[in-house]
Amino acid sequence: MNGLLVIDKPAGMTSRDVVNRAQLWFPKKTKVGHTGTLDPLASGVLVVCVGAATRLAEYVQAMGKTYRTRILLGHRSDTDDADGTVTPVAGAAAVSEQAIRETLPRFVGTISQTPPAYSALKVAGQRAHDLARSGADVKLAARPVHVYRIDQLGYEWPHLDLEIDCGKGTYIRSIARDLGDSLGIGGLVQTLRRTRVGPFTAEQGIGLNAADVRDRLRPVAEAVGELPRVELPEDLAVRFRQGQRVACAAADVDTAAVFGGAELLGIGEVSGGRVKPKLVLN
Repeated sequence: MNGLLVIDKPAGMTSRDVVNRAQLWFPKKTKVGHTGTLDPLASGVLVVCVGAATRLAEYVQAMGKTYRTRILLGHRSDTDDADGTVTPVAGAAAVSEQAIRETLPRFVGTISQTPPAYSALKVAGQRAHDLARSGADVKLAARPVHVYRIDQLGYEWPHLDLEIDCGKGTYIRSIARDLGDSLGIGGLVQTLRRTRVGPFTAEQGIGLNAADVRDRLRPVAEAVGELPRVELPEDLAVRFRQGQRVACAAADVDTAAVFGGAELLGIGEVSGGRVKPKLVLN
């Protein structure tokens, strides 16, 4: 019971709700966890780790992602999406498509982004969204995120449809908010769908009522598919599994997926022609 499930999360559920449902598909005490929160409003790809794969969740979290979103311009929300308290912006008038096309490039590349106050980030050990709901004034620091591409799919005031490729930690709600502010009219996410996480796509996703779910488990090794690969012969694979630093022919790299034949042994750091175990799968 080790592997990955690509689930097509329906809107209206939390990621934790999905994990709770997925746990019912496996024997008791099987470890199950998701690899990156999707807001309740959002649907789409949620990669769930099962068994030993839960130890590799951070490598799936680090993969690039693709989203499709409809932004409602001329409005603001305390949550930066349609699930919050939505307020029309006084005096907001339709902007030209040219103005949007000229503004979008500001949000591509390495940008400084302030996460929404209603987010799963922690402030002094508490979730920001819990503090915000209690009435606290939540202030989150801006941080660099990577946006690789924004394509405009359609625009008919007040709705703007975008497809966005981005890196870990990017909030589409923040892009909607900041884009609206740059245009002087406000903006929020009305709908959001994650269509890709790394190599995992919505087309591969299963529903929460799927049959034969255990047969849909994907190999644990797919969790590290974007890492450099190190191959070890059988004798060195045994020693690596025992926690020993062993010889390898790979170039120096901080994080590599280490294999013995077709089997993923764990994660290692390569330096000076040797690979040191950082994580070993049993």
